[in-house]
Amino acid sequence: MAKKKTPASTSPPTRKIQAPPAEIRYAEELAVMRDADSNPRPEGWLLSPASIVDFICGTDGQKVGTKKSTALAISEKFVGPRDIIQRCVVTLAGERGLMLVGEPGTAKSMLGELLAVAISGTGALAVQGTAGTTEDQIRYGWNYAMLLDRGPTPEALVPSPVMQAMRQGKIVRFEEVTRCLPEVQDALISILSERRMMVPELGDEDSSVFAAPGFSLIATANLRDRGVSEMSAALKRRFNFETIAPISDAGRECQLVSSRAAALLQESGSDKPIDQSLIELLVTVFRDLRSGRTDEGWQVNRPSTVMSTAEAVAVATAIMRESAFFPSGFDPVSRMPGHLLGVVLKDDAKDRERLLGYWDGPVQRRAKNGEPLWTKLSEMRGVLDDTM
Repeated sequence: MAKKKTPASTSPPTRKIQAPPAEIRYAEELAVMRDADSNPRPEGWLLSPASIVDFICGTDGQKVGTKKSTALAISEKFVGPRDIIQRCVVTLAGERGLMLVGEPGTAKSMLGELLAVAISGTGALAVQGTAGTTEDQIRYGWNYAMLLDRGPTPEALVPSPVMQAMRQGKIVRFEEVTRCLPEVQDALISILSERRMMVPELGDEDSSVFAAPGFSLIATANLRDRGVSEMSAALKRRFNFETIAPISDAGRECQLVSSRAAALLQESGSDKPIDQSLIELLVTVFRDLRSGRTDEGWQVNRPSTVMSTAEAVAVATAIMRESAFFPSGFDPVSRMPGHLLGVVLKDDAKDRERLLGYWDGPVQRRAKNGEPLWTKLSEMRGVLDDTM
């Protein structure tokens, strides 16, 4: 008897993408949490405030779910004080926008995306602030072919992400708001205070877009890079500010760098295990240069560049990726000085001297104490000179 042919699947193949958004990366966790969440929530929110904090901070191994078969332990996605996340959630539940400020590389954008996804189900409604950002990108534009043909009608209107978020009752993100010109920034004032956007070109019935329940705005700004212009006092009053600081605990920073580097290495097609001793060495160097002081109490001349955790992840991933692709005679520690120089030499040529001073100080002292990795690192000082 002939076997029946299995019909070919008609579903389209899943397309791989390099950086999946949070709503895709954490879709399973979000689905389980929504199903299990019975706590009160603001109108328009997908999760309750308590569940949002758990989604971002994790449940410390405790499983969430209505069924044992589908219950999940929620992963930690943001390393930082839990009370900061609680304050962020409380702000978004009220009538004020949320402004996340801090040094570059402190995961402000990631936190904003996680909050938007947990509240609204998507972080795609976003405006990227630049010196070229126009008011149309915050308010609305027009389909000019339709505008010439029919005049100013609702159909000819091209809504901005902010207007879409207002209509749908969702969170909108505004990245690098201080890079925008003052007149562009100030377009947010009436939106945040009145919760409506005027469209005077349309008739009386359509001349106002009112924010639906659930709408709010998350903005980010870098403290190190002041941008094109400062925010006006009027705009600042419409936001609650939260400062996102670098990770304070060295052990947790090592865990984060290790896990992120492992994930990125796997995406590169390598299953090579992460060298934990290398991660600890790298994170120690970054923390010393970032703070200007070592754990031993030795002073360090800080470079002008921000030695962020994000940069540490990039360096760790690059070294481990090179180790995976070119394994013959590879010494990971020998690659560190060159990568560090690439991180440090961004703004000020004198930062090379500061890095050399770090080598002649803490690195040499630790090497003299007989610490093998620091001894090996101290022997690589010539790499910093050779690139001059």
